[in-house]
Amino acid sequence: MLYVVNCGFLKSVMIDEFGNEQILSFPMKGDLFGIDGIHTKKYTSEAVALSSCDIILIPFSKFAAIGRTNPILETALYGLMSRELIREQGMITMLGSLTVEARVARFLVSLSERFSAIGYSGKAFNLPMTRREIGNYLGVTLETASRTLSAFNELGLISVDQRSIYIHDLNALKTLRRLPPSRARIEQAEKKAAAAAANYVPSQQQPSATMREQMAVV
Repeated sequence: MLYVVNCGFLKSVMIDEFGNEQILSFPMKGDLFGIDGIHTKKYTSEAVALSSCDIILIPFSKFAAIGRTNPILETALYGLMSRELIREQGMITMLGSLTVEARVARFLVSLSERFSAIGYSGKAFNLPMTRREIGNYLGVTLETASRTLSAFNELGLISVDQRSIYIHDLNALKTLRRLPPSRARIEQAEKKAAAAAANYVPSQQQPSATMREQMAVV
């Protein structure tokens, strides 16, 4: 059986004999999974829903039969399979060659592009997965994933509120290789706070309408 996500979010995981879970992907609307069962007719991974989902089931035998008479449908489904393989290859490359900060940045970029592709905002979205699940997927700890997101927030690249993400500088995330030293981030945050304080006028210090009228008369 092949599975196409019509709506909702899932995670595909592989669990070893010791019960350790490794997240392989986060399928969302338009994605295909279950390809790993074609060769041996036995799945090597499991899918877990992260939200309410609507899944379309396609028996592979029927797909193969329809494909012989409907080449357009066959080509479309093979295209989905190819896209999933390309994503997996990109993930392997990312884990082997990028720093932790760059992995988290590329992950946000990937989510942004995927949300945009299915008609949602690519700059403001809610993470369907937890920080722990992000860390598992990227090969880092929960603490590291959380610290990196907080650092991006300090630098003004994103805004973070629980699971809500707003991306301010997508290009910077695409090209990010390594974060500046923590001291530099602190100094930058302090400068931003000082600038905001300098431009802030407390409401109690602002002249009232009556005072403005009196001043105008004088």
